[in-house]
Amino acid sequence: MASHRRSRSSAPRAAGIRTPALATAALTSVALLSQTANAAPSEDGRPSLEEVEKKVDDLYRQAESATEKYDAAKERTGKQRKRVDTMLDDVARRTDRLNRAREELGSFAAAQYRTGTEVPRTATFLLADDPQDYFDQSQLMNRLTSRQKDAVDDYVTQQSATMRKRQEAARSLETLTETQDGLRTAKATVQSKLAAARQLLSKLTAEEKARLAQLEQRRQEEATRKAAELAKQQAAAAQREAAPSPADGSSSSPSASSPSSSPSSDSAYATKAAKAIAFARAQIGKPYVWGATGPGSYDCSGLSQAAWKAAGVSLPRTTYDQVNAGTTVSLTDALPGDLVFFYGDISHVGVYIGNGMMIHAPKPGAYVREESIYYGGESIIHSVVRPA
Repeated sequence: MASHRRSRSSAPRAAGIRTPALATAALTSVALLSQTANAAPSEDGRPSLEEVEKKVDDLYRQAESATEKYDAAKERTGKQRKRVDTMLDDVARRTDRLNRAREELGSFAAAQYRTGTEVPRTATFLLADDPQDYFDQSQLMNRLTSRQKDAVDDYVTQQSATMRKRQEAARSLETLTETQDGLRTAKATVQSKLAAARQLLSKLTAEEKARLAQLEQRRQEEATRKAAELAKQQAAAAQREAAPSPADGSSSSPSASSPSSSPSSDSAYATKAAKAIAFARAQIGKPYVWGATGPGSYDCSGLSQAAWKAAGVSLPRTTYDQVNAGTTVSLTDALPGDLVFFYGDISHVGVYIGNGMMIHAPKPGAYVREESIYYGGESIIHSVVRPA
């Protein structure tokens, strides 16, 4: 799979995804929803239901985008904290060895003093900033045994190495502080967007909430219809691949980019994908919680990561990295188990299960569910990636 990895690109990769027929259907759906919504502001100046819905959706989107940044910062913070802890433990061990070495050198100086050799006091040595300078200046090195000289050299080497490690640890601590600041910023952003969305929804009347639910139902129905159209397209494409070649009457040989050449004919992928889907399906009904990776709750990338982990495939934590952890395929070539990414900033992901449907952790306040990949319209689909 490593051979398929690419550097992250911020430009949407929509090639091979959108079709004119579905784009027309999407525009028709938007028109119908606009007509049914209360598009005009009310007499008291309150925003229309359509405006509230759009604002709430935008806030949830921003919260989800901030969640992925939070996930990335949290992962970096965890790794950096482990690195700092390891470095501090190393510095502590080195300092302990250095102290023992200093005590040994102090005993050498004390021994010289007891024998009547004219040397500075032991306390002067122990407080010296540079033991090498101390011994050079006192000319004590000329009177030390070979073993004692080796001890001095070892002490100087240890002291230099310990100082370097302390400096490295200090720099790592600074980096850790920066990543923790990023984590707190992302967390605050998520919380503020969710609070704003809740505030908007709290101002709706019972009648407006009912109408909002009707709009959502119509949107889901349209998304389901488009998923059925995609399923027909995929079935037709599969039939064309399996049809005998007019030239020799044999089955056509799929190209290297065709999903039937790899890995639709690869039972290993199908087996892994089945395990990933089975895991994802078992999570249906569990709440979306931003930053969660299970087992009781998930955010979108936490679910896709956990699903493929159950299949023995390790995926990165965030959508930004997961989108590069495999091979990009067209939507009509999507296979069960593939990952479908959404929005230009690649801030959402779902596990494709076939027939235009996926399992995903949708948004705050919702639960893991099976849903059409067109739940937010065709235009938000970014790309499809085969992770194994």
